[in-house]
Amino acid sequence: MPTPEEPKFSEAALKEYQEVLTHYPTRRAALLPTLWIAQREFGWAGEPVQRYVAELMELPLSHVRAVVTFYPMFQQEHVGKYLLDVCTNLSCRLRGADRIVDCIRRRLKIEVGQTTSDGKFTLATAECLASCGTAPMLQLNQDRYYENLTEETTLKLIEELASRDD
Repeated sequence: MPTPEEPKFSEAALKEYQEVLTHYPTRRAALLPTLWIAQREFGWAGEPVQRYVAELMELPLSHVRAVVTFYPMFQQEHVGKYLLDVCTNLSCRLRGADRIVDCIRRRLKIEVGQTTSDGKFTLATAECLASCGTAPMLQLNQDRYYENLTEETTLKLIEELASRDD
């Protein structure tokens, strides 16, 4: 079994990676989708994951690192199972984003950038999640969006996620 220091794709992830390669003219062109697979598989794209992807794709580590550090959607530090990214741009702030961040901080007893001791939640903020008309909003794990948030709906979401066994 792979360790966090020596990641290795599961058979399913490796198969997905090989399928991704068929859609691009070069390995280098397939780096972004490969990094998405890696982040989903390992929960982050830190140094060990970057090394693994570089070796797998036969690319220089410096190239993989440059891509990971350029795009903010790649997590270079371990995050919880549920990454709560609250938009704090102007529209969201004007419609209560700071109250949402404070509500999450109080409920989970963590600060922005921290992860709960059980590893379940990480609280982060985002500059803009392009939902100004339905602010305030948060992005969950970079693929689900919750808009028109109130403290009540935010706490309900946290309770639903906390009760999951998956």
